Amino acid sequence: MAFNQENNNAGFVDKLVGVNRVAKVVKGGRRFSFSAIVVVGDENGRVGWGSGKAKEVPEAIRKATDVAKKRMVRVPMRDGRTLHHDVQGRFGASKVMLRSAQPGRGIIAGGPMRAIFEAVGIKDVVTKSLGSNNPYNMIQATFAAFEELQTPRGVASKRGKKVSDFKRFREMAEAQRALTSEAMAETNAEEGQAAKEAKKEVAKKAPAKKAAPKKAAKKAEETK
Repeated sequence: MAFNQENNNAGFVDKLVGVNRVAKVVKGGRRFSFSAIVVVGDENGRVGWGSGKAKEVPEAIRKATDVAKKRMVRVPMRDGRTLHHDVQGRFGASKVMLRSAQPGRGIIAGGPMRAIFEAVGIKDVVTKSLGSNNPYNMIQATFAAFEELQTPRGVASKRGKKVSDFKRFREMAEAQRALTSEAMAETNAEEGQAAKEAKKEVAKKAPAKKAAPKKAAKKAEETK
């Protein structure tokens, strides 16, 4: 079972995603060891992950942490809290979908993905995981999604346009998304109210149950 653990060291946040017990079959029998997955970040746009194996849990965690620090990458963030745009990532049988979110939305993610976002410093994001829930695959799919992220400045330089053009388009898209969400919420509320009213009408039209006549009840008592 995966669990998280925080440890501040030289400005880094270490998050232990999970520890598994593994066995290697040799001529003399089985040799047991432990495998650990660790995510390391500075909560300011840099994050990395690593895995390590050892005979003892602390040593496995130390090895995984060292690997994660060597693999750290820079993740472009918008306003220091969310992603610049929606993105998808795949690895093996896992697929993840990452969406930027409004301020105050929080991290809508679980397991290894939550550990990654907390370590990198992203505060508002909505995610969805499809396919395999294997922690190794999910982590690598998330990092594959990070590689697809682009900043408005980078896109503008490639297309020979101004950054303000992309920002204006993004604001329009977000406004449209907000309106769509509100419209869907209103539609769902109206449908729910209509369903309640329809149930009430059906209940009114349904014939009431007739009580048993008193004479029939008396006859039944006499026969007993």
